[in-house]
Amino acid sequence: MTTQEIAGRLYELCQKNDSATAHDELYANDVTSTEKNMAGEVETIKGLDGIREKGKKFQSMIEKVHSGYTNEPKVFGNNIFMEMGMDVTMKGMDRMNMSEMCHYETKDGKIISERFFY
Repeated sequence: MTTQEIAGRLYELCQKNDSATAHDELYANDVTSTEKNMAGEVETIKGLDGIREKGKKFQSMIEKVHSGYTNEPKVFGNNIFMEMGMDVTMKGMDRMNMSEMCHYETKDGKIISERFFY
């Protein structure tokens, strides 16, 4: 797949909130994921299994998703940029709006890294 094709498929799956299929179809096994953790420290997770586990952990913290959005991706070379957000109630917390800028890097037809900026 080209980076443009990956971006289109990723956008389609993100709109359906289907990260499992995105991981299966689009991610390299040795992918890295970098973002701030709850303590505000930058953390990098290595490997597809680690990213899947991170996603399950995040989903387990959600009480209710009220709405969400994914803006169309922008592709520059082998880089994909997308803005995503959600109106969500986390367990034990008040309802809040979350938004992030997502950066994905591709190589050999797969996503090799993702970074999230809040």
